[in-house]
Amino acid sequence: MSELPSLPATAREPTLLQAVVPILVLVLLLAAGVALFGADAAFGANQVALVLAAAIAGLIGWRNGLSWDELQGGIVQGVGVAIGAIFILLAVGALIGSWILAGIVPTLIHYGLLVLDPSWFYPATALLCAAIAMTIGSSWTTAGTIGVALMGVAGGLGMDPAITAGAVISGAYFGDKMSPLSDTTNLAPAAAGSELFAHIRHMTWTTLPSFLLAVIGFALIGGAADDAVPVVGDLSAKMREHFTLGPHLLIPLLVVLVMAARKVPALPTILAGALLGALFAVIFQPQAVQTLAGEGVSGATALLKGAWMALFGGFKLESGVAAVDSLLSRGGMSSMLNTIWLILCAMAFGAVMEKAGLLERLIRSVLAAAKSTGSLIAATLVTAFGTNIVTADQYIAIVLPGRLYRSEYQKRGLAPVNLSRALEDAGTLTSPLVPWNTCGAYMAATLGVATLDYLPYALFNLINPILALVLGYLGFKILRLAADQARQSGTP
Repeated sequence: MSELPSLPATAREPTLLQAVVPILVLVLLLAAGVALFGADAAFGANQVALVLAAAIAGLIGWRNGLSWDELQGGIVQGVGVAIGAIFILLAVGALIGSWILAGIVPTLIHYGLLVLDPSWFYPATALLCAAIAMTIGSSWTTAGTIGVALMGVAGGLGMDPAITAGAVISGAYFGDKMSPLSDTTNLAPAAAGSELFAHIRHMTWTTLPSFLLAVIGFALIGGAADDAVPVVGDLSAKMREHFTLGPHLLIPLLVVLVMAARKVPALPTILAGALLGALFAVIFQPQAVQTLAGEGVSGATALLKGAWMALFGGFKLESGVAAVDSLLSRGGMSSMLNTIWLILCAMAFGAVMEKAGLLERLIRSVLAAAKSTGSLIAATLVTAFGTNIVTADQYIAIVLPGRLYRSEYQKRGLAPVNLSRALEDAGTLTSPLVPWNTCGAYMAATLGVATLDYLPYALFNLINPILALVLGYLGFKILRLAADQARQSGTP
């Protein structure tokens, strides 16, 4: 069994009961929040639940000998992990606001309405997002650009926004998972000790069938409901009334995709796209920019103020058509603040759980019960999913189980690609299914659909871990260490 991170010399190791108590408290508080506040629980109630659960975990750690300074240091370090994601969220908010003002999103929606048909919209959405995410290696960038536009197209065609979000996420995460440019696809083999392209090849046995089943599922769901009232005519007319549309407005999207494909980090890529959107707004949509700036300013000052407002406050449209206004009135850095609040509270809870040794105690109990190869893979999947819930971060959900289980796989003669595949099958794919996880919070904020609403329709993310569990117990395509070493050395 792998060695667990050591506690300070003055601290006692927690019991299993102590490790379970904060989780139970969190579950009960989250359930109470949903019962009392419904969908509005994400706007404060969940954050309070996470903070109270973190306090319980902290009290247990303090009782076991940890000082407040040690716990606080763990919180600071844990929150620090999410700083990159927080700035990306702010940049995406700015990008959405400036791209709507610049007419980029309206142009994408306009062309999407012309090309996409309701009868095959959902599978087409999943396939399109998969192709783009595989090219650029980023589910977040895919959702924040093409995903936002597809949500707009869905509104125009009368499609269900929750199913559309599920299709976007399914495609984005398939492409991200199978792309050698993806950070998680590189992180998983690094944590498990496998080779990148061997890891990708081994993933195809669980990932490709899962995605094909998801696409079939989206095709079976069908098109718009009979009682849906498409607003295609109103939407196209109102967009042409308020924006100058044209293919030249897709240049910022092309720039973002090229930067992402060339492995420019996500934050500068998205921020560059946001600023380029503001510039395009000033050049090609001066009337919309001046309208957003409001009365009392004119000329260059109005253009500067309007573009600036779109970056921090988003775009507001008052066309007189409610469906159009709700679709195009969004974005801005300020729209991400509630999501950031949720992430900070979730990361604090996860940090206290890890610092107090409670998370490691839970994982050790799970691993001790894994006797067979199938149960070891099941333990890996459960641990990665549980870490996504507790720590609210997909990177920790990959690195921590990888670090703890790596030697156990070696001891049992299992090739490291089995571990790296399991880490991605659960660690990467379940992250957008947890409302307070950085990925779940990001997708909900970016696509405008609550996590629990799109969760039943994130078909790929649901199917893949289940298929991985089944194949693990069947022993199908479980590579032994000796066979893996022979294959790498070229020995027959």
